Amino acid sequence: MSFYPPRRTLMGPGPSDVNPRITNAMARPTIGHLDPVFIELMEELKGLLQYAFQTKNALTLPVSAPGSAGMETCFVNLMEPGDKAIICQNGVFGGRMKENVTRLGGEAVMVQDDWGSAIDLDKVREAIAVHPDAKVLAFVHAETSTGVRSDAEALCRLASEAGMLSIMDTVTGLGGIEVAIDQWGADAVYSGSQKCLSCTPGLSPLTISDRAAEVIRNRSHPVQSWFLDLNLVMGYWGNGDGKRAYHHTAPINALYGLHEALTILKEEGLEASFARHRLNHEALKAGLEAIGLSLVVKEEDRLPQLNLVSVPEGVDEAAVRSTLLNDYHLEIGAGLGALAGKVWRIGLMGYASNPTNVRLCLSALQHALAAQGLEVNGAVRAADAVYAAAGQ
Repeated sequence: MSFYPPRRTLMGPGPSDVNPRITNAMARPTIGHLDPVFIELMEELKGLLQYAFQTKNALTLPVSAPGSAGMETCFVNLMEPGDKAIICQNGVFGGRMKENVTRLGGEAVMVQDDWGSAIDLDKVREAIAVHPDAKVLAFVHAETSTGVRSDAEALCRLASEAGMLSIMDTVTGLGGIEVAIDQWGADAVYSGSQKCLSCTPGLSPLTISDRAAEVIRNRSHPVQSWFLDLNLVMGYWGNGDGKRAYHHTAPINALYGLHEALTILKEEGLEASFARHRLNHEALKAGLEAIGLSLVVKEEDRLPQLNLVSVPEGVDEAAVRSTLLNDYHLEIGAGLGALAGKVWRIGLMGYASNPTNVRLCLSALQHALAAQGLEVNGAVRAADAVYAAAGQ
């Protein structure tokens, strides 16, 4: 029998709600991955990604796999066996960076910060001073597991001043907050299609600086992964000579979707998208605080598109999520690692970042908390006041 999934409102850590324009785009006729028309689409995609990343990097393309493959692409191309990397960890994904380094035969130097806190720049400076021979400084700009934004510009500057390459994870950042690759001087940056771009999962936008591309071209050892070897992938996505060499069969219809997602982002404009995410975050925050819920992350370090909410004492957090899913077809996320059972992660990403979803989430939370004996009300009213003050 055919599979028909239920219709959900996705307000967890990703994937986010997919814009119907994107699903319609993905239903268009499939053509060959070397068809001249598809090659035109690939060139447009590169330009749209350059807009989203705010970069002129020639090596800007979507990896034909999810964000985790974007991460691995950066590490296996820039690092070789024996190389050292300073890895900043303040959540789950810094730990995955470490896994990439150790599996390719490199040495990982860890800079640890508490989950829910931004990366401590002084700790990074100390690590650089102790390990000046490190080739790479790697960090997560927008940590999906905690809803924390770290100072990417300062971290990229520290790497550059030390003569190191920077690897930056902005899977949850791209399209929702400022990501200014050329201004920050970032060397290797990856994201995901399913967060603030509101596309389906399965693609990882990537951009590589000219400096990092030169390192890739002049490696001493072959890239560990054949599929993710950018020296080969560049031959398919174009390296300026007008020729295309077959590398893999691209996910054609998925790329239609990403093209549409980036077109939507450009139509709205980056600044307008950032402002929309911020306004909906402020409305959600007001509603949460009206019913006694608080955000974990310090205000200056919060991601507006991913909110880490403390679970009140005595509340069964899993039961609340189950009520939201079963009664409202609304998905929010649980905590990970040390935060498991202590927090909810509420996403306001891309197409899902809108007043209707904010009101639905707040109303549903009130209902679920009331079912556990808490007297709560006024959440939607508080959110409406924020929208009214903003003229909406």
